[in-house]
Amino acid sequence: MSSIDRLFERLRASGRKALMPFVTAGDPDLDFTAEVIRKLAARGAGLFELGIPYSDPVADGPVIQASFTRALDKGIKLAKIFDMVGGLTAEVTTPIVAMGSYSIVYRHGLEAYVVEAKRAGVAGAIVPDLPADESGPLADICRREDFSLIQLVTPTTPRDRALRIAERTTGFIYYVSVAGITGERTELPPDVVDNVGWLREQTDLPICIGFGISRPEHIRMLAPVADGLIVGSAIVRRVAEAATRPRQRVLAEVDQYVGELLAALE
Repeated sequence: MSSIDRLFERLRASGRKALMPFVTAGDPDLDFTAEVIRKLAARGAGLFELGIPYSDPVADGPVIQASFTRALDKGIKLAKIFDMVGGLTAEVTTPIVAMGSYSIVYRHGLEAYVVEAKRAGVAGAIVPDLPADESGPLADICRREDFSLIQLVTPTTPRDRALRIAERTTGFIYYVSVAGITGERTELPPDVVDNVGWLREQTDLPICIGFGISRPEHIRMLAPVADGLIVGSAIVRRVAEAATRPRQRVLAEVDQYVGELLAALE
């Protein structure tokens, strides 16, 4: 079992759900990224989605894409990101999943990417621009290395295709709550609960919901049908302020915000 499998096995046994922060690697720098991960792991985050900066948006809204651009402008490199994760493993046991474009994986080499990521302590990968039907070569390597390959299902995914995606997924299914890009929203589509409820009846895989989640009421709405809730833009926007404001104050504000979301899971 991968560390992600063990995480959701423990959570299900205790009837709990995971809050899953998304953070951009290297914005404003890797030292602060590591500080955020340490702080939120201590707060009780269940899993981290670590964004690997990329020049072209895949499904990223303006907040996350701007954070990628800032990190790239500072010369962020994949090897440095893996080094940063490796430096955390002695003190942070919370699983970390890398989210990045297939272009990055392919250019680095599929096997090299998986092996080096796992050696650093990364537990799995989300590759949003790799269609499930074309994921076979990477999936085979991930399976051999016990490295989770998380795939996405969206509101517009036909149900027969959603079933095929579930069969090719390890770790958890990432259910995209809205048709569109990442970003904070005041309201989420009311049918997301029914859609995830249907998918839950088709698979034993954990289902985690992302895109648009930013408020405690979103957490309370989705927690009954989800195994995990992914919060991205609202955290990235707050973290970005560390470039211009006292870092420890920003870190405390991010910690407080995540604490409010965690309280909604209780």
